[in-house]
Amino acid sequence: MSQRLILSATATLIGFVLWKIGKHVVHQLTSPLRNLNGPRSTSWLFGNIRDLFKSEEMVLLEEWSQEHGQTLKFYGLLNRLSLLTMDLRALNHILTHSMDYQKPKAIRYSVSQILGKGVVYVEGPQHRHQRKIMNPAFGPGQVRDLTEIILAKSIQLRDILMSESKDQEGNPKRTDILSWMSRVSLDIIGLAGFNHEFNSLDTSKKENEIIEAIGTIISAGIAGNVVSMLQLWMSPLWTIPTDFGRKITVAQQAMGRFGDELLRDAKAAVMASQCDEKTGIVEKRSVQGRDLLSLLVRANMATDIPDNQKLSDEDVLAQVPTFLITGHETTSSTVTLALFALTQHPEVQAKLRQELLTVESETPSMDELLALPYLDGVVREALRVHPHMPSTIRVAMKDDVIPLDTPFTDKNGQVQTEIRVSKGDHIAVPILAINRSEALWGPDAKEFKPERWESPPESLSNIPGVWGHLLTFLGGPRACIGYRFALIEMKALLFTLVRAFEFTLAVPAGDIVMRAEIIQLPFLRSEPGSHSQMPLFIKPYHRI
Repeated sequence: MSQRLILSATATLIGFVLWKIGKHVVHQLTSPLRNLNGPRSTSWLFGNIRDLFKSEEMVLLEEWSQEHGQTLKFYGLLNRLSLLTMDLRALNHILTHSMDYQKPKAIRYSVSQILGKGVVYVEGPQHRHQRKIMNPAFGPGQVRDLTEIILAKSIQLRDILMSESKDQEGNPKRTDILSWMSRVSLDIIGLAGFNHEFNSLDTSKKENEIIEAIGTIISAGIAGNVVSMLQLWMSPLWTIPTDFGRKITVAQQAMGRFGDELLRDAKAAVMASQCDEKTGIVEKRSVQGRDLLSLLVRANMATDIPDNQKLSDEDVLAQVPTFLITGHETTSSTVTLALFALTQHPEVQAKLRQELLTVESETPSMDELLALPYLDGVVREALRVHPHMPSTIRVAMKDDVIPLDTPFTDKNGQVQTEIRVSKGDHIAVPILAINRSEALWGPDAKEFKPERWESPPESLSNIPGVWGHLLTFLGGPRACIGYRFALIEMKALLFTLVRAFEFTLAVPAGDIVMRAEIIQLPFLRSEPGSHSQMPLFIKPYHRI
């Protein structure tokens, strides 16, 4: 009996593989993308993907565009034809038609393993529903109320660094600022998102289960071996146990327990503080609270809010790993790279500090932070030159015609005024390449230059980004829901730290290399097997 089951399972798997290969071959032979110019594939299994991820900051996307034009093809896993375009009208079409261009199934699977099945994972009507309900938690008024929390944690970090960054003789010592940024941003999202105090800035305390789980998810990554790559292509192979899968399972279980505890406590708090003592009813007017979880729970428990304006407990819990990880890792990496940029441009650091010191209070309001023009320029440049994701990918859900601003010539010598794609075609959205395009930003596009924002080029208005004429937060219905919060967090941290310290790089600049794992992070060339880090010397600044 067992042999029959094994034979049956083997035959089913072989049949699925043959069907998958046949479908793949037909797609390759019929996709309109086959007529585009582009780089040669360097591997029958990985296509150009391995080369792309090996290149620092995925600069190959920029090099391909320079060599083959704004619109081109490249090869994904198993040489799958994929589209890359720098055309802004085309990118706007792709980002605004989010129902027609979604995350590929394999990418969604990876997202679910790392971030859970929250708002980043879901697509279509489910995404629209979750997004509509959560939008109020990230509006200007809500972020304004959270500024106090962000500044309090920023000041706590400042005070810790005042002593931790010195040796016994009082001289600056090498400090990994990325580690500290990860700690402070976790504390901030813990309070702002879930009204939970992680106390991760307190290094004397042992890391709890949830902090270890987050570290596991961030550090695990997806190994670039044959098994993991094939798992992304064939869903039946997702059940094959891997070391990565085992680590993620343990971390997800910890996240689940943590989420259950948060949800239970949030519900109890609502009933204790918002429930009418006489009727036992929670009304819509009672729906308020600074953290995301409290807002969602109160809305779900309000009896005068329609069910279609609520999330299920399962959907609420799905947001916990999503916002814990994206809400602290993206900000910590971007602030770290902003400080790196300031070490490479001491005149910018000094000019920024001069502006920040004009503010008398160490706890400015959100409006006061937003009113600092040079701080705004520094943040914009950090997000432009060092976005947390160098690119993202979409898949066409149907045959479509993508409009273009700039025609291109295909490999047959025909001038094309639009891009035809077939259902299943993959499209790369080149965030970093657009952010640093010389055609858009000028010959100094790769330089960190906050002054450019005093008079930005008119052409930038065509970039389909949700904020700042940048693709960093993407655009359209799937633009980053928490971008306002991220901006204030970045500004508050830089405001507090640059006023207090002078930052210099503790290693040669050439030793820093950017690699895109879950997000873009800095590593040291001299320590190839080491973790991501940004070693700085931090010296207290004394006003003359």
